[in-house]
Amino acid sequence: MTSPVDLAIEFRDGSARTGILHTPHGDVATPAFMAVGTRGAVRALDPDDLRAAGAEIILANTYHLMLKPGAATVERLGGLHRFMAWGGPILTDSGGYQVFSLDPRVDEDGVGFRSTYDGSAVRLTPEAAVAVQEQLGADIAMVLDQLIGLPAPKEAVRDAMERTLRWSARAAAVHRRADQALFGIVQGGSDPELRAASARRTAEIGFPGYGIGGLSVGESAADRGRALDAVCGVLPDSAPRYVMGIGDTAGVLDAVARGCDLFDCVWPTRLARHGKVLTRLGDFSIRRAEFADADRPIDPECRCSTCSRYSLAYLRHLRVTGEMLGHRLLSIHNLTYTLAVLSEGRASIREGRFDAHRAAVAAARGEETTSDGYATDPSA
Repeated sequence: MTSPVDLAIEFRDGSARTGILHTPHGDVATPAFMAVGTRGAVRALDPDDLRAAGAEIILANTYHLMLKPGAATVERLGGLHRFMAWGGPILTDSGGYQVFSLDPRVDEDGVGFRSTYDGSAVRLTPEAAVAVQEQLGADIAMVLDQLIGLPAPKEAVRDAMERTLRWSARAAAVHRRADQALFGIVQGGSDPELRAASARRTAEIGFPGYGIGGLSVGESAADRGRALDAVCGVLPDSAPRYVMGIGDTAGVLDAVARGCDLFDCVWPTRLARHGKVLTRLGDFSIRRAEFADADRPIDPECRCSTCSRYSLAYLRHLRVTGEMLGHRLLSIHNLTYTLAVLSEGRASIREGRFDAHRAAVAAARGEETTSDGYATDPSA
């Protein structure tokens, strides 16, 4: 069956590439960042905000939506796009990451856990994860995988990888929705040998795209880089590669340099909720006393509505007084900034200057680049 989602690569600069991801609900310029709408909403933002910030594709969470309001309810109300009033592409994750955080009971059939809403017992299998996502109606669905925290013994990582492969085959066997693509997920921790084996065997199952899971769970930036190198050297070149759960500037650009295409993270809106501002010159807290009388925007070069209308002094006031508007305005800025990182990255790939661009971004933000190509924040 021909996939309804495919990637057309247009330009390359080393391993970095840019192109167009075609989906049933529109095209997405890649590499792309997906804002996270966990419960069917990106925190404090509506679809108009997302479009103004530059979002073309967003992510929603299977685990949360299957519990509230329930996949059957979303289906009756016209599917997730209509339910959210978002006409663009949507990717739903399988819920594996959220289940991992609940200390689930894992067996060969699937996972058992307690609902975070009412404590009731919930069961999720590879087949059920596919069925829920087919009801939700996202353009891209993900297989259920077994995540493991790092560092971990190699045998434990191998066992989780093998189970993910078995679950992936089961998911592929039951997926039927013709207007939805099902992506596989590569596991293997930070071990390059396991990562390469997982990538090869997942590709043999035959998916139109691939998530790279099990990262941002405790590994170092260098280990993450080696894992991505191993995976990208094996996965089909024409298939989209989605690094799950990465959204920081250095991490995203370093993954782009290795040939990755899609990213997601709650980073921009979660940090906004705590008063952290992301900028091209480095990140800072809006609560700093020096901003009490600062009659200037966060960044005069930023195109977001927050920077065009509001001063640092006002934004600080909203944060220290706990006004909800502060979360919304900082979220608009942080998401606009994050999406601009990818937009500028795409332009630099088209112009054949991606490495120089990445180095300039790191230098402006006060970051250092390690010998293996990963940027680190010296203040972290």
